[in-house]
Amino acid sequence: MAKKGQTFQAYTEELKREVVRLKVEEGWSYRQIRERFGIKSDAQIASWVKKVQNNESFEDQRGVWNRKNFSSVEEENAYLKAQVDYLKKRNPNLHGKEWS
Repeated sequence: MAKKGQTFQAYTEELKREVVRLKVEEGWSYRQIRERFGIKSDAQIASWVKKVQNNESFEDQRGVWNRKNFSSVEEENAYLKAQVDYLKKRNPNLHGKEWS
């Protein structure tokens, strides 16, 4: 989990593709790649390799919610009410009641 005030390194798509190529085709170790490109973790490299293997985009998905398409405002409202009801059942504190 990110800490308050923490900053993140952004990597270009070209760098990510080169890292994946070196890992997969050239057999570079995670350590070699980290030291060469200043990448902080093996998990980041592994994530990029997995995305390429699954034909996924490197596009940043942080903050992107699964958006649903509704045919009307009423349909969207019913969907959101169902979500709230589900959460209230899972967590009684959402009812606004105080614990005794």
